[in-house]
Amino acid sequence: MQDLKKYIQDNKDRFLEELFDLIRIPSISSKEEHKEDMYKAAGWVKDSLLKKGADMAEVCETEGHPVVYGEKIIDPELPTVIIYGHYDVQPVEPLDLWKSQPFSPEVRDGKIFARGADDDKGQMFMHFAAFEYLVSTNQLPCNIKFMIEGEEEIGSPSLGKFLEDNRQKLAGDVILVSDTAMLGADTPSITTGLRGLSYCEVHVTGPNRDLHSGLYGGAVANPINILCDMISSLIDDKGRITVKGFYDDVETLSENEREEMARAPFDEQAYKKSIGVKELAGEQGFSTLERTGIRPSLDVNGIWGGYTKTGAKTVLPSEAHAKISMRLVPHQNSDKITKLFKDHFLSIAPDCVKVEVDFLHGGEGYVSPVDTPEYQAASKAYEKTYGINPVPYRSGGSIPIISMFEQILGIKSILMGFGLESDAIHSPNENYPLSQFIKGMETIPHFYKFFVELKK
Repeated sequence: MQDLKKYIQDNKDRFLEELFDLIRIPSISSKEEHKEDMYKAAGWVKDSLLKKGADMAEVCETEGHPVVYGEKIIDPELPTVIIYGHYDVQPVEPLDLWKSQPFSPEVRDGKIFARGADDDKGQMFMHFAAFEYLVSTNQLPCNIKFMIEGEEEIGSPSLGKFLEDNRQKLAGDVILVSDTAMLGADTPSITTGLRGLSYCEVHVTGPNRDLHSGLYGGAVANPINILCDMISSLIDDKGRITVKGFYDDVETLSENEREEMARAPFDEQAYKKSIGVKELAGEQGFSTLERTGIRPSLDVNGIWGGYTKTGAKTVLPSEAHAKISMRLVPHQNSDKITKLFKDHFLSIAPDCVKVEVDFLHGGEGYVSPVDTPEYQAASKAYEKTYGINPVPYRSGGSIPIISMFEQILGIKSILMGFGLESDAIHSPNENYPLSQFIKGMETIPHFYKFFVELKK
């Protein structure tokens, strides 16, 4: 693959413009008004796969947004790698915090700025470009299948049935995913663990209408005050979640395992500076990387109620609402945790309000061993590009369908991410360094080569 870097450099501008065409489609899966955009993005993915050398590609209907499937089978006797990615993106609000329009991609300071630049359109497109290179230069060493969905950002509710219905079509040896981050631009890492997720929405209702806060204040319970009290009780002064039974299935790592994790480079001062905080917080007795990698967490993702627009309106609100996510570690079951949370939250509600808990979505955590052919192939590929061995790393993020792949298809996944912590995914001004975009395209072809060699 001596011509790999030259091919990428010669076609870099074209690759960027192709990616920008996809980014310009506002494929926000959580908003009904973008349903047409979801089909437009799926069509773009299908057409791109065909242009880049797939034997076939199709838009597959589901109960929700479509899945795009494509394949290039050069020899049924050779290993098959399945590329997973997603074309849907997060909402863009608050718009006033963006320095440029979220769906008008632009390059500033060596970075692509746009919603989906990293998560996951930019990282997904690296695989398309690498595939084009291998097909056009007749160097593809294995079979490739693509499974690109449109519901990852809402918990992949339709993907399980798609997997069940297409087991034979999705037969393969490994699922390759680029939807995670590295520890640093000069510190390649392979994500070997993901946290699971339980995402709920809670509703607190008091009086049957908004009330005058002067006439009723002090006599009627305020749902926002009650909700805040209930939320604040969910975590104690040691940073532990107070839901009974929450920690029952949390794995306790040995000292040796924790020492191995501590080898990962981490600059706490730089970490704090990058997010603009003076001090870090979390469960006592654990490091920052342990808190996000091997310990569960509970966070309020949004809270609202009453009057929130400009100016004053003195009301005692009828309702208060919040979105609460719980990140889970392997062995914690998302259904079990959801029930424990719901039962606990209802049990601490005072009689002066009515409380409801709705489950939105969730999934299980995942741990990948480091002694498999796919891990070793990924390690060698990163070393080929970066010149150093990658660090195995447990991420705090969640990709619920990774565990689903193994449960339904019986196939392990390897997480070769190229994003950085500074990429602001899910936030205003999401970005993706051009250097990482290029490094990803350079690294992926080597994975195929090494994987085929190690599978022989």
